[in-house]
Amino acid sequence: MNVFSSNAFKSTPKQTYTVLILSLIVTIVGASSGGAISIPVSKLITLLFGVTTSEEELISRILIDIRVPRVLFACLNGAALAVTGATMQALFRNPLAEPGLVGISSGAALGAVIAIVLTSGGFLMTSSAAFIGSLLATLLAYHMGKRFYGVSGLLLSGIAINTIAGSTIGLLTTIADDNQLRDLTFWSMGSLAGGSWQTLILMAPLVLTLMVLLCSQWKVMNGLLLGEREASHLGFQITVTRRRLIVLTALIVGPLVAITGGIGFLGLVVPHLMRMIIGANHRYLLPACAIAGALILTMADLLARIVITPAELPIGLVTSLIGGPFFFWMLVKVRSG
Repeated sequence: MNVFSSNAFKSTPKQTYTVLILSLIVTIVGASSGGAISIPVSKLITLLFGVTTSEEELISRILIDIRVPRVLFACLNGAALAVTGATMQALFRNPLAEPGLVGISSGAALGAVIAIVLTSGGFLMTSSAAFIGSLLATLLAYHMGKRFYGVSGLLLSGIAINTIAGSTIGLLTTIADDNQLRDLTFWSMGSLAGGSWQTLILMAPLVLTLMVLLCSQWKVMNGLLLGEREASHLGFQITVTRRRLIVLTALIVGPLVAITGGIGFLGLVVPHLMRMIIGANHRYLLPACAIAGALILTMADLLARIVITPAELPIGLVTSLIGGPFFFWMLVKVRSG
């Protein structure tokens, strides 16, 4: 059985988009309302556009300055990770590929940690280092994966890259000072606490533009599903396209990982679920992945914020608890096919 063509729950793109968008709107409202300080849904509009008491003023500031930008940042991250995951799966012709599994996220994490520990840090330095790390990891995984038939080369390359990156990060952790160590500990488990209006202003235009460029490559992604030789016969320049997809993915994942830390499995789970529902045509799959990724990560962040209130779970732990069992199921499905 071809896992790319699984359509057990197939529905039309219009139906899928309608359900996803409505679900996302409800989730955004719920995530804006829920948290350590619960805000009644009925008061959200009032708090956003006008307050009458000092208590409402305080809650309004929490909503506008903290809660809303974090929710929007979760949507941005979820959409980006899901779209890049679908891109990686098309590029490698493998439903088990995703930025974290093949080492892109680990490479970005290593670059970010090097910047944090060995340089003055800062957003520009950390993001640049994360991008370089993610790009190098992607190129290495791709070229090593081509040496083996099927999924073995890709998985082995990802394991090797993740192991090397994890060991180097551990080594750098031992020489970090107390402040760097605290930052690295929380950062490595993933968090959307860095979501702010300033972060959105800096990141949203870049990420959204790159996502649009990725979505515009849907034709060549469909061609790649047939094989590189077949795609070449269809008139696509495979070498140029491969480099373009790798660079775009690294440009998206690198800076986001620098801010959020490790958020695993989202890029694996969402594209496969959407492929089961909407089919393998990337013209419809990529936008569906963007909406569903935003939906799932926003839901996961809400869960992370309310499970152990007033503290919060690292978002990376929540996504891993969901994605880990799904990954095992995927391995079993691929093996049985």
